[in-house]
Amino acid sequence: MKKALSLLLFITTISVFAQTKSVNNDDPTKFMNTITAEKLKNTLYIVASDEMEGRETGSKGQKKAGKYLISQYKKSKIAYPKGAQSYYQSIPASFLNAKRNENLPDSENIWAYIEGSEKPDEVLVISAHYDHVGVKNGEIYNGADDDGSGTVAILQIAEAFQKAKKDGHGPKRSILFLHVTGEEHGLHGSRFYSENPLFPIANTIANINIDMIGRRDIEHANTNNYVYVIGADRLSSDLHNITVAQNNKYTNLDLDFKFNDPKDPNHFYERSDHYNFAKFGIPAVFLFNGVHEDYHKKSDEPNKIEYDALAKRTKLAFVIAWELANRPDRIVVDKPIK
Repeated sequence: MKKALSLLLFITTISVFAQTKSVNNDDPTKFMNTITAEKLKNTLYIVASDEMEGRETGSKGQKKAGKYLISQYKKSKIAYPKGAQSYYQSIPASFLNAKRNENLPDSENIWAYIEGSEKPDEVLVISAHYDHVGVKNGEIYNGADDDGSGTVAILQIAEAFQKAKKDGHGPKRSILFLHVTGEEHGLHGSRFYSENPLFPIANTIANINIDMIGRRDIEHANTNNYVYVIGADRLSSDLHNITVAQNNKYTNLDLDFKFNDPKDPNHFYERSDHYNFAKFGIPAVFLFNGVHEDYHKKSDEPNKIEYDALAKRTKLAFVIAWELANRPDRIVVDKPIK
């Protein structure tokens, strides 16, 4: 009886240990799988609804969208950043109109934050722009893919990290979830943050930027199991290697590097918000599905999003972030700014 009891206790201990080891800071699978097509769809139908009036920079509709984003962070119990006074980073009209006066009103970046457990002063920024082009000739341009898709992806990534934290597996480094304004008018929101950072640029380890990940382009007419990867190797071999390795291990998308070529005539590397981090020497990776027939048209609607693809690409961004936030050493910048 005594031997049987001892054996039972031993087996129970091993079982508990195995369960504990099955989810740790080396394995994001449980939390990655909380990101679903259904949740992304439900959220995007709100962000890209007519109620948001196309989310033009500084408009009533964009401010309503910002309030919705904040409500989701509050629901997930994710606070605004340490050192900030609210979920808003206010940007004055004078800044937004300084380069080319488009008579834009004051606007705001929206930010949320999970503090790192071991290296809180090192910060990973995950960004997407939540503005679009508003109303033209009485027609609302809802921008479901551009960049409603990136906006809701960040919400889901943040929620997944918060669930990990609740389970005792929060990120070792801090993560700033940054929804920027003014992208459509010249990357203004990310430029404002990079020039007025809440956390020192020197402590910002990397940027993951998500801009249009819910559709497919003509080059991939027969599949949506791909994503364009832009910029990962421009400043850091580590960032490129991590992106490839995490995809191979968890998501198995076809990584397309076509637009990463510095000679590519589209110059997408300079055309989204990651660029304002890269120009300060912060390694950045830009995830993108390419341009499609509804780009910057009123027909960019939520019913055209391929939610299976959106979920898979969001999961890739999450597992890249997981590795960047939890690896023993911050990634190395081993290439010059160009």
